[in-house]
Amino acid sequence: MRLWKAVGIVFLIYFLFLTLYVTIELTKPINISEDTEVYIPKGASFSYIAKIFKEKGIIRNETVFIIIGRIYGIERKARAGYYLFKKEMTVLDVIKKLLEGKITEYTVTIIEGDSLYEIANKLGSINSDFKNQLFTLAYDRDFLNSLKIEAPSLEGYLSPDTYNIPKGLELEEIVKLMVKRFWEVYDSKLIEKTKKIGWTINEVVTLASIIEKEAKLDEEKPLISAVYHNRLKIGMPLQADPTAIYGIKRYKDGVTKKDLKNKSPYNTYLVKGLPPGPIASPGLKSILAALSPAKVSYLYFVSRGDGSHEFSVDYKKHVSVINQLKGNKLD
Repeated sequence: MRLWKAVGIVFLIYFLFLTLYVTIELTKPINISEDTEVYIPKGASFSYIAKIFKEKGIIRNETVFIIIGRIYGIERKARAGYYLFKKEMTVLDVIKKLLEGKITEYTVTIIEGDSLYEIANKLGSINSDFKNQLFTLAYDRDFLNSLKIEAPSLEGYLSPDTYNIPKGLELEEIVKLMVKRFWEVYDSKLIEKTKKIGWTINEVVTLASIIEKEAKLDEEKPLISAVYHNRLKIGMPLQADPTAIYGIKRYKDGVTKKDLKNKSPYNTYLVKGLPPGPIASPGLKSILAALSPAKVSYLYFVSRGDGSHEFSVDYKKHVSVINQLKGNKLD
């Protein structure tokens, strides 16, 4: 009995000593003289992570770090990626960062109406190579097929959203994240609705992208959609200004009468029907508007100059409105 009591006391002393030692180690500053970035590869074991940290000077003792890591369960939670460790951090800070998976990430926001050109510029801020690579990838037919995109390119299918992109992620994986988000938005209900109106997904997204570029006000999107649906039904050219300059210049730079004569398969002043594909990334409201146009007979609309539009059923009324709104462009 006394032996077991003695063993228990020794064990308790050992446990207390170990606890004290670990606590001291946790509060020690890490062993670097300047901020250091460390990459943890996918599938790395915790012992391998400890080895990397030791080589980089983040930690002093691999064995102790492994013990601490196992106590905290990091071995099962460590996330692959780039981690930035600041010289004033402690070992406990390192443990917390690994537990929280706080890898270095870039934030990229794709807004409604962004085209491949705007998106390429945004991705180029992460990696300058991405800018040109995106255009190569955008037209890769095998890649498009793998993403279930039946369209000429990725245009329109990189969903508007804010993305936290881990440093080191390849462009292909970034694009997959954006397209995955598109299919989350364009869900089974919208696919069913698309089938009911007898359109393809690409046709809906194409019209939605035009609506996105034309409409400043969400409440006008179903009305603008109705104008284009009505024109399509009677075989009238869509004559959508944004299509005339797609791939030539940015819409915010304005559209001139000369631009309306651009020879392009996307120019709906010269080509009847919808363009072959989207001209930008539409948001959900524009997609819904394309699927469910307002039940009106409008065939024309013109900007009032304040973001809103005046809609007309016949051309005579349309011309009258234009005369009243001198200086506004014709749509």
